[in-house]
Amino acid sequence: MFRGVRRGAAWAVLLSLTASLAGCGSGSDAGGDLTTEKVTLRFTWWGADDRHKRTQQVIDMFQKKHPNITVKGEFKEWNGYWDSLATTMAANDAPDIMQMDELYIASYAERGALFDLNEAKKHLDTANFDQKALATGAIAGKQYGLPVGLGMYSIMVNLDVLAKYNIPVPDDTKWSWDDLKKIGDQVSKAGGGQVFGVQSPGINDAAGLSIRARQQGKAMFDADAKVVLPQEIARDYWQYILDLSKSGVAAPPSVTVEKASAGLNQSATATGTAAFGLWWNTQLTALTAASGAKLKLLRLPGETQGKAPGAYYKPSMFWSVSSRSKYPAEAAAFVSFLANDEEAAKILLTERGVPANQKIREAIAGQLKDTDKAAKEYLDTVPVSDPPRITPNGASTLDTILKRHTEDVLFGRTTPDAAAAAFIKEVQAEVDAAK
Repeated sequence: MFRGVRRGAAWAVLLSLTASLAGCGSGSDAGGDLTTEKVTLRFTWWGADDRHKRTQQVIDMFQKKHPNITVKGEFKEWNGYWDSLATTMAANDAPDIMQMDELYIASYAERGALFDLNEAKKHLDTANFDQKALATGAIAGKQYGLPVGLGMYSIMVNLDVLAKYNIPVPDDTKWSWDDLKKIGDQVSKAGGGQVFGVQSPGINDAAGLSIRARQQGKAMFDADAKVVLPQEIARDYWQYILDLSKSGVAAPPSVTVEKASAGLNQSATATGTAAFGLWWNTQLTALTAASGAKLKLLRLPGETQGKAPGAYYKPSMFWSVSSRSKYPAEAAAFVSFLANDEEAAKILLTERGVPANQKIREAIAGQLKDTDKAAKEYLDTVPVSDPPRITPNGASTLDTILKRHTEDVLFGRTTPDAAAAAFIKEVQAEVDAAK
């Protein structure tokens, strides 16, 4: 789920032109019957070869059930995908169905580029979706995205490292952030500079900061897209990260930044050089394969000490439909097939994350690897609160901004308090500029 964000020239084109899409109606009645005439739907997604192959198999299954509907697949890698999608949107030539990301859904929806899936309830079954999951793709009561997979933030612990140093696994039903620091210190002292207690947070994404705010009853953004994160929470977050580094609980800043830039397979968790790390539960399989170690998912620290649970559902991605589609009913029917058909699910499995559809999660459980089963169990059992407000239009660079300030704090170029003030001001400026 960690992804770099790139804003290409085509994105600027989208920002200036898609306002004209607002209020545009679709070419047919989304609440009516499916047409019996020949229909061609364009469907686009990003991903690697395995995703392409699985998705094409599911397209073929859908077309056999709906012989009058042809689905043309279009796929690209992550960065090229967004430039291409923005260009087609600006040219009023958008695909009917698209894979959408949480970082961008508000930007597209608020410019009228996405169809409200609530208008096609006759053809889109969401009965087996938790309301908190559906809320991740809703803005102002309109359903602009159907979550495909779900993830939750977790602490991933290397059990082999703890066993090597004879350190017990902490009780994750009641531990605090200070407890994580203390046990991390034990690991670092035993590791002698070769293995550290905690993989430094704040480098990959803003979820950790959001969690800390939520545990204190606060949020990053309010309903009006204003940054409402208290400066003291952001300051304390960076102070915690700085303390981990200075005390040796985490690796030195140069090592932390180098490993974070090298990707998942070279991370401290993957290389066995840190016992604990903040990760999405769905990354357990990839990190287990990369590390060759026995890893376990633990609940987040601070969940029982705070004012509210910080954990929430994070959509791996959404299925969205273009507001300009001439066939919204048929597009919704295809989305429903992707989300609800058990045979399709047995092909897709967890390639796009642990399914958001609760019934489908159970249907494929027997086919999952042990690590995917553990990720599913974590999703099914850990308490969650309502999801945060969708990343507002203009804030898609949030992770990049946070990473820069984290590095400045770690290298002593700024203080936690100054970083907190600058971060809030910068993010708000980005949101304001997009209005």
